[in-house]
Amino acid sequence: MQDDDANALDRAQKRGRHGRQQDDGVLVIRTIAMPADTNPAGDIFGGWLKSQMDLAAGNMAGRVSQGRGATVAVEAMQFLRPVKVGDEVTLYATLLSVGRTSMRIHVDVWARPRFGDASKKVTNADFVFVALDEEGRPRAIEDRETAKSQEAP
Repeated sequence: MQDDDANALDRAQKRGRHGRQQDDGVLVIRTIAMPADTNPAGDIFGGWLKSQMDLAAGNMAGRVSQGRGATVAVEAMQFLRPVKVGDEVTLYATLLSVGRTSMRIHVDVWARPRFGDASKKVTNADFVFVALDEEGRPRAIEDRETAKSQEAP
């Protein structure tokens, strides 16, 4: 049974590999922090970073589940340093586990000053997504191989 779980995770991770693979995961989003995204202190608002992280995790969840999904939990989020206006923000996603209906995805966020060369990690968190059917109910995450083998010839 553990071999089946390991094989299912391996197949799901392969589906999630799109974009540039890095040590920190798959490069999912790269964007520029803009003035409209600042908090009263002039730094980039943490809620904006969290929304970018949710988009990155959701992108991977959609590829892994091959369909719609919803965020059900965000765990262990910590802000390590502020992001400034003009910083290039890069988000990496890593698929940690796949259950019957859910996926756990880790997101790392790095920022590089607009005219600098060195990026620094600014935050990270684990996101839990549930695959949904057309009515918005949880559905099983099927492997492509399993789905193909069950199709009529």
